[in-house]
Parts: sequence; structure tokens; C-alpha cells
Amino acid sequence: MPTKVSSSVSVLALSLAVALPAVANEGQWLPMQMPQLSDELQQAGIRLPAEQLADLNQYPMNAVVGLGYCTASFVSPKGLVVTNHHCAYRGIQFNSNEEHNYLDDGFLATSLDKEPSAGPQERLYVTDKIEDVTEQVYAGVNDDMDGYQRYHTIQGNRKALLKQCESNDNYRCHVRSFHGGKKYYLLRQLMIRDVRLVYAPPQSVGSFGGDIDNFEYPRHSGDFTFLRAYVAPDGSPAAYSEDNVPYQPKSFLKVNASGVKQGDGVLVAGYPGRTSRHKLLSELEFASNWQYPVGASRYQQRIDLIDQYGLEDGVIKIAYAGTKASLANRMKKMNGLLDGFRKTDIPAIKGSNEHAFKDWLKAEPSRADALAKVEQLEKKLAEQRNYKQRAFYFENAQSSALLNTANRLYKLANERQKPDAEREEGYQERDMKMLEGRLNRLTRSFHTRMDRGLWQMDIDAYLAQSHRTAALDKVLETLDLDQAYANTGLNDSGQRLKWMTQPVSAFKASDDPFIKMAVALYDANEANRKQRQTLAGDITAVRPAMMAALLDWYDSRNQPVYPDANGTLRISYGVVDGYQAADALYKQPFTRLEGIVEKHTGVEPFNAPQKILEAIKAKRYGSYSVDSIKAQTQSWYCGILPCAEANDGHFGSVPVNFLSSVDTTGGNSGSPILNGDGDLVGLNFDSTYESITKDWYFNPSITRAVHVDFRYVLWMMENVDSADNLLTELTLIK
Repeated sequence: MPTKVSSSVSVLALSLAVALPAVANEGQWLPMQMPQLSDELQQAGIRLPAEQLADLNQYPMNAVVGLGYCTASFVSPKGLVVTNHHCAYRGIQFNSNEEHNYLDDGFLATSLDKEPSAGPQERLYVTDKIEDVTEQVYAGVNDDMDGYQRYHTIQGNRKALLKQCESNDNYRCHVRSFHGGKKYYLLRQLMIRDVRLVYAPPQSVGSFGGDIDNFEYPRHSGDFTFLRAYVAPDGSPAAYSEDNVPYQPKSFLKVNASGVKQGDGVLVAGYPGRTSRHKLLSELEFASNWQYPVGASRYQQRIDLIDQYGLEDGVIKIAYAGTKASLANRMKKMNGLLDGFRKTDIPAIKGSNEHAFKDWLKAEPSRADALAKVEQLEKKLAEQRNYKQRAFYFENAQSSALLNTANRLYKLANERQKPDAEREEGYQERDMKMLEGRLNRLTRSFHTRMDRGLWQMDIDAYLAQSHRTAALDKVLETLDLDQAYANTGLNDSGQRLKWMTQPVSAFKASDDPFIKMAVALYDANEANRKQRQTLAGDITAVRPAMMAALLDWYDSRNQPVYPDANGTLRISYGVVDGYQAADALYKQPFTRLEGIVEKHTGVEPFNAPQKILEAIKAKRYGSYSVDSIKAQTQSWYCGILPCAEANDGHFGSVPVNFLSSVDTTGGNSGSPILNGDGDLVGLNFDSTYESITKDWYFNPSITRAVHVDFRYVLWMMENVDSADNLLTELTLIK
């Protein structure tokens, strides 16, 4: 079971503490930074003690878990977990087929013995330890090293720390960089390997509005799903077994069935993926001028082909449903970032700040070294941009799931010739179970015709541009797609798993077309990898010094200091409120059940299930109807930003979705939204279109996150799907 949080947490709090209180709601704070924000939390209506939020072994933080790509939370003593529908998509898809299409029909297990595995690769991660390991990571690193040596020295130190941390197989550990490598912290997570599907609404509820409503508001999405964590009878994490029993978490979130009102303070806790608020203007311009437009265009082409083939073949539609949803989300986000950069002129804002920072460096001779580091960093970033443009087409031209698998397996064979400590990350013994799970899962998300069509598009894009690689050109010159797909054994999971233990000689002797391609491309892929690692090592020699100076500058301006998101556990606070949109319309913070009926067309993605439409028309609201959701008396938030008057009219319905000003990004999907007492009131699942640019710049007047109101979840459970067995598990507070 998890142990006490390391005493080194206090060191982390000191090293990353804010100089002065944060402005408005900006900030994805580390839990141990909460004591520095105690006054602001109280002003925002957060009644939980800041010290309690800082403790990963206390409620509510010990109920918040990661999925590896999303966030979830325990909501019962029997290991019941709630997250977003789109976060559990793989588990729903894993159990779906043409006979039982749970994506379309939804799923409810009425007893524990009817809860199926969500898939061999699904995991739940409970963070229980954070430790400063900066000194250990940089041990042996010196200025005489080139970038490649520096990179591998740092990686070697990281791997040694991970091996020590993971001496117990029940834990998964990470060494993450904070503030551009200025600090490194070791995070330990209990890893639960048996995750099961419990209750999921149909996607006509879970993703009501689909791609059309994605990043839009008002929303009416029931983006929720329940999973359950299972462990061995002795309480230890174990792979799926019929003998396993529900996990008993240290604590679980209480659900406040009364919800929140406009102006109420709320918290979000979760694992935000990546933000770029401390990056340089040149990095933003590269993203804006090349990376995002090229990436969005590729995503759109892939979505169009998946749609085309999916209409012709229901098996393809199911197999690639998750892939399509992920592509659509990333594409719309990229386009939203591009729109936001133009509308708000974020490059100009960032450029102005950067000029001020450089002027501050120039004003004091003692800062000359820091200024030189900024200039060195810019040169290395320019080299990295050139690399990324070439690598984009080279790597995409190998995007076939089967070639990607062959490349990975042949790389593993080569790495297995080395001692485990010297292997590349991803190919050590600690990674084998995850790799095995990935190879197994491919069966459920692969179709030869679809894979071939998507790969052909990337090959065509590679051949149409000037960034070419001789080895890949040679492979493509003789490539016969019909022959390759017809004569490979990699479309069989048993064959894929067998290759995990084969020596290099077996790969070189193989007649499998995809294995032969992997062998032919190996040296070119290794050269590409070495160039990437060399550049990364070069950048670690200069960015930390730049970041140290930037943090000093922030401190001199009394600005908040929080690290960019990097997939680690964070807390943000804010209030429930709408916003003034670009079209001058005020977006009310809550939506109603009746909006589902108004949007319903009967055609995907606005095809609400008939039983929901009937319940709404009959006004079967149960106990979750709200008479009025109006703003409280002039809140702390409205004293900082202009708040529009709330609609004092009669609400008279069940709230479906609501807005708040908490600071979130990708990875926060499924994060619990907590009221001032730490009770669960919603699930984060999206942001408004105007908010997308918050990955680079936080604009407090328009930045809003979109949440599923948990009253809607309870209404669905009680009045639509009769999930009485689960309702009795929840601890409801009125």
C-alpha cells in the first residue's frame, strides 16, 4: 500500500513557491504549493485547509488518480472510479463488436461479476510520493560534454533512479523535468493493473454534439463513465484474474447532490499534460507558422479517410472510433490555437514580455551570462526546428501500425543485447508488460484496409517534399503494398508477441515484409534518434539557466511562479461563471436538459436516445431539478474581473454542463471538480474555443473550462438507466 509522502515535499514547495499571490485564476499549482495560496483559496470560497490539499495522503487528493492520459477519481470504498466517457473510450471499444456495440448502445454491469476487463493495457495510477532528485540527475554532467553525451548521462541517472524506485513491481515511477530542467522530481505511483468497465452511456450521450460541439459552448454532453479498480485477494495490484477483488482506496470522494451555483468557488485536481507558457516567442512562431497548420491538415485528411471507410464497413468504424475521436480533438485544438493567436495577437503579447525580460537582463552586468544563455538557446532551437521539419515526414512515412510494430520489435531485439541499465527508455524490463499490452491491443484497433489507406497518404506526403532519406527512398521504391499486407504475420497477436524474444539474427533472416523493412530502416531511424537526442542534450545545457533568470524576473514583477504542466498532479482553483464571448453574447454558466431536446435532430452527433427525450418531455427530473442558479452576492472573482449579471429567471431543470474559470489543459479530462468543501460536483471534459490558447497564454476574462454537472450524472443513473446498484455505492450529500 502507498506510504507516507516524502519529507522532500517541503523542499519542492520552497523551490517552486510563488513570490506573491496569484492573479485571478491562473496557475496549475503543485499540491505542495497550496499553503502559499491559502488567502486566495479562502477568498475564492475554498473552505478546505490549504495544508490538507498539500497532503497527497489526505482527502481529497488521495482519491484523485491518473489513467496515463486522463484523470479519474475514486467515488466508493469498492474501488469505483469515475472519469470521462472519452477517457474510457478504449475500454468501451475493447468490449464492443458488431453483436454488442457498447459504443452505440451503452453498457451497465448490474453486479460485480458482470464487469468486464477494460483491456490489458488499462491502468490506474495513484501518486503517493514526490522527491527532489535534481542533484542525482545531473551527477557527472559537465560542460565538456557534447549534447549526445550530456543527454545519455542524464538519461542514465534517470534510469538508475527509476530502477531503485521500482524495486517493488506495484509501483510505476517517473522522473520529470520542471522549469525546463532547472529542477527534476521523482514521482512514485501505485499502479493498478486490473481495470474493469462498469457503466458507460451510449456515445450519443457521452459525446453528444461530437466534433461539432467540441471546444464549443453551450454544451449538453454526458461525458462520464464508471470503471472499477481490482486487485489480488491480498490487496496487492495484479493483472486481470477472476479471483481479483475490488480495490479499497484510502479514501473516496463524497458527491454533493446539490451541486454548485454561479459564483461558487471550485477546485480541479488532475494531471494536465503540457503547457508552453514559459517558452520563447520563436517557439510559438514555429508552432503557429508551421507545426500546427501542417499537423491540423494531416489530421483532417486522416479523419476524412476514416469516415469514408467507416461508412462502408462497420468493423472499421468500431476499430477506428477512438483513433478518429483523438484526431478530431487534436485537429480542432490546433485550429483553435491558430485562431486564438490571430484574434488575441498572442505573439505580440509574448514578444512584448520577452523584450521586457531581455531589457531586464541587459540592465544589470551581473546578468550578462544569463543573456548569453538565451542567445545560445535560440540557436539550438533553430537547429531543432530544422530537425523537426525533416523528421515529421520521415517518421510519418513509417506510420503503418504494422511497420511501427516491426520497428519497435527490432529496436527491442537490438536493445536486449545490452545490459538493462544501458537500454533506451521504453525497452527496459520495466517496459515489457506495457509493450505486451500494446501488442495485444492492436488487434482491437487495426484493420488492414484502413491501415494501408492511412499509410499511403503519409507516403505520398513524404514523396512530395524535399526532406528525403536515402534508406527510406530505397524501401519505398520496391514497396508492394498488396504483397506486404498479404504476407506478413504481424497482423496476428501471437506472432507479434513471439517476436518480443527473438534475437537480431532472426529479424535479419526473416522474410516477413514488414520485418524486412524494419531491418532496412534501422540505421536511418537510429541516426534520426541520435540527432534528436543530441539536440535535446544541447538544450539542457542552456535552457535551465534561462529559466532561472526568467523566474528571477517574474519574482521582481511579483508575478506567479508555477511550472508548465508536464503530466504531474496539479490543482487549480476558480469560480463558477460564464463569460463575454467574442460575438458580445454572454455565455451563461449552466445548460439545461431542455437544450438536449432543442439540439436533437435524430442524426449523429445530435441523436439523443429516445429514453432521454421521453424523460425530459415528461419532466421526470427526480430530485436533481434546480429552481434557480443565480450569482451569489458580489463574489471575490467579480471584484477582480467584470462579471455579467446572472440570469435571475427560473431555471427549473436539471443542469447538464457548467463553466468555471479553473486553469486546465489536456490530461485534465476526467478531473474531479470539487466544491469548497472538497465534495465532487462535476467532471472536467473540455474548454471553450476562446480558451484553447491558454496552453501558451492565460486570458482570465475569457478562459473557461467546461464540466459535466454531476447532478446530470445522478439524474441519468436514477431516471434513465436505473443504475441503482451504483447509486447505492456513492456517498451523496445534500
